[in-house]
Amino acid sequence: MNTTSTMNKPLADKKALVTGGARGIGAAIVKRLAEDGASVAFTYVSAQSKADELVQEIKSAGGQALAIRADSADAGAVKGAVEEAIQAFGGIDILVNNAGIASLTPYDQFDLEEFDRMVAVNMKAVFVAVQAAGPQMKQGGRVINIGSVAAEFNPFTGNSLYVSTKAAVAGLTRALARDLAPQGVTVNNIQPGLIDTDMNPANGPSASVVNMVPLGRYGRASEIASLVAYIASPEASYITGATLNVDGGGSV
Repeated sequence: MNTTSTMNKPLADKKALVTGGARGIGAAIVKRLAEDGASVAFTYVSAQSKADELVQEIKSAGGQALAIRADSADAGAVKGAVEEAIQAFGGIDILVNNAGIASLTPYDQFDLEEFDRMVAVNMKAVFVAVQAAGPQMKQGGRVINIGSVAAEFNPFTGNSLYVSTKAAVAGLTRALARDLAPQGVTVNNIQPGLIDTDMNPANGPSASVVNMVPLGRYGRASEIASLVAYIASPEASYITGATLNVDGGGSV
């Protein structure tokens, strides 16, 4: 074994699937896992050009990547994406449930179709993906859910449903950690705060609350990805059922 190579590529020979991986936090996670040596499949819904660019970028750097078109609101598509990733790579070691949607809408104006879609993407898809991938995972497997610090701290009105779905992810994480422990598979929840992405830019509507963050700035997508990479690594083998906030201290 080449020790130097192993140290530089802690996820060498690992197979990963990231939902909602074509842009923003998801794309940063895909890139980082690939940089650390994993073969990475990721799902996308409509951002095909971004998905194709990401695959090409990873392949040009000598990595392996696969883009899978799958709407996380469709349970069948989520299950199919897991199966496609397993077939393409010969297994799955790391599942990152990143896909999510949000809407600031007053509770008394929330359309129930939108309600069902948000619950389907933010919560049901997490369960379905774990249900499909979990039985295929072996000792050292990792399930990493991307929740939101909104589950604990919410400075906005009109955010009741989003907060509820992310709180559900935190609870689901704790329960699944016990369910998958006998396999040697860990399950953890990472909760980003204000992160500068194209969907939530630092100069966007949320900028008004950045003064509530002790570190006084938005986070970077790469800062979420670095924690995902650590939790996915062998060094994090004794961490499970945890919720880890990456929010600049905004929730304290």
